Amino acid sequence: MQITTVVWVILAAIFALLVVLFQYYYKTKRRGKLVVLLSFLRFLGVFGVLLLLINPKITKTTYRVEKTKLVILTDNSASIKNSKSVKNVTDFLKSLTLDANVKDKFTIDTYSFGGNLNTIKDSLTFAEQSTNIGAALQTTADIYKNTNLAVVLLTDGNQTLAADYEFLSLNNKTPIYPVVVGDTTSYTDIKIDQVNKNNFAFLNNKYPVEVYVSYTGIKPVTKLLTITENGNTVFKQSISFSKAENSKTISANINAKTIGVKKIKVSVAALTNEKNTQNNTKTVALEVIDEKTNIAIVTSIEHPDLGTLKKAIESNEQRSVTILKPNSNKNLWQNTDVFIFYQPNTAFKSIVDYAKTAAKNSFVITGLQTDWDFLNSVQNTYIFEDGFPAQEVMPMVNSSFSKFDVSEFSTANFPPLQSNVSPVFSQNESLTVLKTTIRGVTIESPLLAVSEFDTTKQVFLFGEDIWKWRMQTYRNDKDFKSFDDFIGKIILYLASSNSKNSFTLDYKQVYLGSSEAVINASVFDDAFEFDSNATIVLKINNKEKTIYKEIPMLLNGFNYKADLSSLPAGDYTFTATVTNTNTSKSGTFTILEYDVEQQFTSSNYKKMNRIATNTNTSLFYIDNAKGLKQELLSKQTLKPTQKSKENIVSLVEFKFLLGFILLVFAIEWFIRKYNGLT
Repeated sequence: MQITTVVWVILAAIFALLVVLFQYYYKTKRRGKLVVLLSFLRFLGVFGVLLLLINPKITKTTYRVEKTKLVILTDNSASIKNSKSVKNVTDFLKSLTLDANVKDKFTIDTYSFGGNLNTIKDSLTFAEQSTNIGAALQTTADIYKNTNLAVVLLTDGNQTLAADYEFLSLNNKTPIYPVVVGDTTSYTDIKIDQVNKNNFAFLNNKYPVEVYVSYTGIKPVTKLLTITENGNTVFKQSISFSKAENSKTISANINAKTIGVKKIKVSVAALTNEKNTQNNTKTVALEVIDEKTNIAIVTSIEHPDLGTLKKAIESNEQRSVTILKPNSNKNLWQNTDVFIFYQPNTAFKSIVDYAKTAAKNSFVITGLQTDWDFLNSVQNTYIFEDGFPAQEVMPMVNSSFSKFDVSEFSTANFPPLQSNVSPVFSQNESLTVLKTTIRGVTIESPLLAVSEFDTTKQVFLFGEDIWKWRMQTYRNDKDFKSFDDFIGKIILYLASSNSKNSFTLDYKQVYLGSSEAVINASVFDDAFEFDSNATIVLKINNKEKTIYKEIPMLLNGFNYKADLSSLPAGDYTFTATVTNTNTSKSGTFTILEYDVEQQFTSSNYKKMNRIATNTNTSLFYIDNAKGLKQELLSKQTLKPTQKSKENIVSLVEFKFLLGFILLVFAIEWFIRKYNGLT
């Protein structure tokens, strides 16, 4: 309690005593036990009122010692098992986590990671098919934000997913102690680093294949590179390497002679006594098709959005984009499958009428130069008003939209679009893909919406400058894939001739390894609303008829999902059936045999050493648990810290004190009345 509070309490007691002396003893000769009792009661009442006004408080300080968090991240991927270091890792963990001195200084949390970070429940399996060291470190930094933290990283340093962990920028200066697992010896090795190809090729055309091959060794060697398509050799070339010239890029153009999925197997002959021959072969796939979707972007103005749309759409080689003027040759219109009307005005009259008559699906993009009166006259989905000022509008994904999958499209940090659209009044049923946010407030008018009619579909985007979105996607993800895939899904939706399909499937025809093999499905009722009560069964056979599986598709938000990661590599046919209906769909897919964890012959200790240098720590090896413990125990910045907590508590309880005051005043009044005192 503070000195000033004590002084006020003493003054309150003195004042209460003076009040009693004045009321019961000043200019009166009445004395006796009754007066003393009444005086005491009056003193308690007045003192209680003053104490209530002063409200004295006491400060209680508690102290606690907080240990530094020691987080141990253990690589649980198959490459650790391949390095024959399982026992070493297990012994290292026991030595570190069971040491009495370490336990006394640190609070220890242990995690394993492959593609994601997980708690260690039982034992390590070393069965993860991918390694994402960067995600493990970033997730740890997020979980233990504002915590005194040290990280021990047990891994071979070989990452197979996401951005390079060496350049990861954490929010705080967390010391990371890398522990090298596996063989650090550099073996003579020749391997295929990467194979670049398109996803689609067109019949009777040539498709390019680009192969990156590297060599680790001293002696000059010459080896044969072979490319096969579905088992048939289509390309051969001898390549030479030396210590100085240790990498080559080989380009081949292969004829697409038949339609279908083509397995492209690239292999280079093994070296004498080469330890790891798994990385001498890499298999990829593409699909040869005999059709192409033609998209026409119709515009009367020049704008960066036009180039952005063309690049995003043509990122899929199955699509071709032509930019047309509204008054272009009508013969060009006939070969168009989907029209994109960019900021339409009266000059678009003829081509819009043609699209209506020919039942062509369209994508209308509006902006500051849109003629709203014209747009009102050529469509009956929305009613627009003219004369609204330009303003900035922000996108927000509508998670309940289910016509096509938008779950992977993120609008994080997206810049606003420019729009002068009026409040949108819908005349027909439409579904919102992107909601509109203005100055932090989400309004009812959509930013991107789709509408379906008996024979056609229409998509509306109420804003210009989507080129900024593509650039922001690159800033966020270091590539354009998310934005291009989103635009591609819109085009795929418009290119579909069946406007109201009650059952749709979303899957790839080729999966690079079983870990990414999934099939998604959507089911709609008679009102074309998503049916969350459907039961879908997936029946799968492999080409050899040796594998048969029935897999129920599970509800996953606004679609149904089947995980096929348990299937081995091979060619498969499947049929998806909605039970209690006559609805079913069939298809084929291929799972390629690929294990990225087997592509490495030794640990990447050099990169791990750079991580240690960047965080002012040291690199350790799996057989040096003692050295790591000494480093952790001697580090001054990792000592336990004492933290204090002050609790300010009121000395008196308001309700009890008020009740006590009323009680003593009531007793005094009753005694005075009983004894006939005024």
